Amino acid sequence: MRQYLISVHSVEGEPVPSDDEMQIVFRETARINDEMQATGAWVFGGGLLPHDSATVVRVDGGATTMTDGPFAETREHLAGFWVIRCADLDQALAWAEKCATACGPVEVRPFDDLSQD
Repeated sequence: MRQYLISVHSVEGEPVPSDDEMQIVFRETARINDEMQATGAWVFGGGLLPHDSATVVRVDGGATTMTDGPFAETREHLAGFWVIRCADLDQALAWAEKCATACGPVEVRPFDDLSQD
């Protein structure tokens, strides 16, 4: 079985969900987490603090620098993720559809596992 990353994106400039809307997102996400765990698809998942809490660490010529903020200058930021185990991409996309319904846009990417056929 291949592992996939389903990453949740937040977009700068879009309206911030209300507390009531966030409670719905949390409930739906918990329901999907439970379903993934019950089916054996769940590997790991979690939400992330806002992008402005990030620290970027770079090493260049042996010198380390640390800067505040996200790595990429973009309007979209990683807000959370799941690592799931699926038979194929179609199964991963089916999970992604459920995730996107619960919490907004998601991206699906397979892990590069050179040991798989």
